[in-house]
Amino acid sequence: MPVLPLNQEDWEILEGCPLLRHCSPALLDQITQEGRLEFFPTGATVYSPSHFCRCLGILLAGRLQVTKGTLTVSYLEPGDLFGAAALYTEAPEFVTTITARQSSRCLMLPQNSMDRLLAQDGPLRENYLRYLTGRIRFLSGRLQSLVQSGAEGKLARYLLANVREGQLTCAATDLARRLGLSRASLYRAFQSLEESGLISRHGKTISISDPAGLEGFL
Repeated sequence: MPVLPLNQEDWEILEGCPLLRHCSPALLDQITQEGRLEFFPTGATVYSPSHFCRCLGILLAGRLQVTKGTLTVSYLEPGDLFGAAALYTEAPEFVTTITARQSSRCLMLPQNSMDRLLAQDGPLRENYLRYLTGRIRFLSGRLQSLVQSGAEGKLARYLLANVREGQLTCAATDLARRLGLSRASLYRAFQSLEESGLISRHGKTISISDPAGLEGFL
């Protein structure tokens, strides 16, 4: 199988990736022989419960958003891994949705390749177990933050996950029901985010003025 056309920056990202840290040059070469490159334009779905492949992905360039329903779980940057939940799952409903927020390029490692590589390479196996342990800790902390999240955080999270071209049109009554908030709490959250210059409202239409600032509420 031909070696993937990776540039110098790609190699640096792979060498710094948590999965491949401290692994041998021979293993990196093997991965370039067994993996495949995939490209995703802005807005494309990379993974979803109804559309996913049994591959472990490494983001080489771009930015990905990970969501579960209306909840934004995280954003992925170059060097981050994704697809672990889909690699061996028999329950696709637990697969998160991953969307390209920027044009993205990913290295995909199929399940059969991962089986073989994990069996033969000790450092890779240890790195993968550390990664899975870190994900468990991250998701536990994320769940705790959701339990403690105020109305502003719930509203910010929903808007970031559901706006299209910077806007969302939704009646306040429907939005309050989706977020599990009273109308009074929702209007206080609107006021807080508007006064901070993060969003603006015109009737039922909500516009995000500062996406990066809104992420600070997550």
